Amino acid sequence: MPAPPPAERAATTATRDMPAGGFLSFRATAIRAAREIAVPTGLLLLCVLAYANALRAPFQFDDFVAFADYAGAQSLAGWWAAMPGIRPLLKLSYALNAHLSPAPLGYHFVNLALHIANTLMVFALLRRWPGAALGAAAAFLGAAVFALHPAQTEAVTYLAGRSVSLMASFYLAALLAWVRCDSHWRLPLTIGFFLLALACKETAVTLPAALLLWEYARDRRAGEAEGRVARVRAALRATAPLWLVLLLAALALSALPRYRTLFALSLSLRTPLENLFAQVAGIGYLVTRPLLTLRTNIDPDIATPTGFTAYAALGALALVGLITFGFAQLRSRPGLALAVLWFFLHLAPTNSLLPRLDLANDRQLYLALIGPAWLVATGLQQLGACHLRIAIAVALALILTLGAATIARNRDYRSEVALWSATVRQSPHKARAWNNLGLALRLAGQDAMAAAAYQRALEIDPSFEQARINMGVLLLRRTP
Repeated sequence: MPAPPPAERAATTATRDMPAGGFLSFRATAIRAAREIAVPTGLLLLCVLAYANALRAPFQFDDFVAFADYAGAQSLAGWWAAMPGIRPLLKLSYALNAHLSPAPLGYHFVNLALHIANTLMVFALLRRWPGAALGAAAAFLGAAVFALHPAQTEAVTYLAGRSVSLMASFYLAALLAWVRCDSHWRLPLTIGFFLLALACKETAVTLPAALLLWEYARDRRAGEAEGRVARVRAALRATAPLWLVLLLAALALSALPRYRTLFALSLSLRTPLENLFAQVAGIGYLVTRPLLTLRTNIDPDIATPTGFTAYAALGALALVGLITFGFAQLRSRPGLALAVLWFFLHLAPTNSLLPRLDLANDRQLYLALIGPAWLVATGLQQLGACHLRIAIAVALALILTLGAATIARNRDYRSEVALWSATVRQSPHKARAWNNLGLALRLAGQDAMAAAAYQRALEIDPSFEQARINMGVLLLRRTP
């Protein structure tokens, strides 16, 4: 037998001469490193596979108002000229996109990169969930639920939804800085990321409350009344700087005329009682449609209750019951409590006191989904302890179902006609959806079908002035 090459002789000698303990330590280190690489690689691949068909989508709907036709987001000079203004960091991201790659593909790459980064941060948070941290496999599944749920497409594929995903990046970074950094760096990093999140979207205001719940849930003191009071005080002391930053940020935002105008407009939409029932209807839609049944819709048709009804009362009772259940679990099962309260906390900025013209949008679930993701992952982790094969089969089925639903939803974004055709199938009695379909058809050169869509919008709402104007413009175009 010929002698092995020198390199192989050296490797053989090194292995033979390595002490048994050293070899086992090296092997354990290699396995651990492979596992650490496998998790982010797997999550990245899931995101890419689910959103690859979204990269070809054109600009849609509010994309034109938010950045494509907005001078303040078309160049760095335009952005600077538009300052001070609302959501400055979001607009800066669009301006940088326009400067580097003005085609839709460049915007889609950024949105997908943000979603991948957010997914990895969600995995890290689930691994440190107070009261019930998840194992690596369960945390991977929870992060996959966050990554693949089709409701997330409105913050990823829909480019105007970047306000949510970019805000979430800084929000999650603030949480991780709070959880993982030492005491010297923790507060300045958390405050810095918090301010950046607020500069992207105002819904980041929930961060101090989220950290308050986090601190309370991970406090290990006894659950007696005195202990609970002490835990609340300790959590308030720890998060006090964040509440101060929130107060100062609110004062600064209120100084901008645009915010004051939006606030006044919001308050004029409904009375407090009408708003209460309307917000219950909005949350009911988010839970029963995009969250549980995966039925996504860019312009949902949600009936706005104008007074007391049995359905609204049941919805309000269910909502109060779930929130009460969450608080009741803080003493005995803090992980479960945090997951439940997390969901409703992150719906609070859009579905609570301030009336909104649109009661619900799928992208409102973006950060809120972390709570349900933890619940699903925890349930399967417990199932796996008894029936591992069943748990693996359920996890694979869930990943495949969510991934397929996201891929299918991304196909709706392939054109404006496709998107609004899907929307009128989901909201057949909403005049605005038919009007937007008509506009998309007109821009695509399908005038006869556009006229039919405008006509349908006017049949639903004869007072819909925009559809009437669009019909008039179309008729003028067709006049010889």
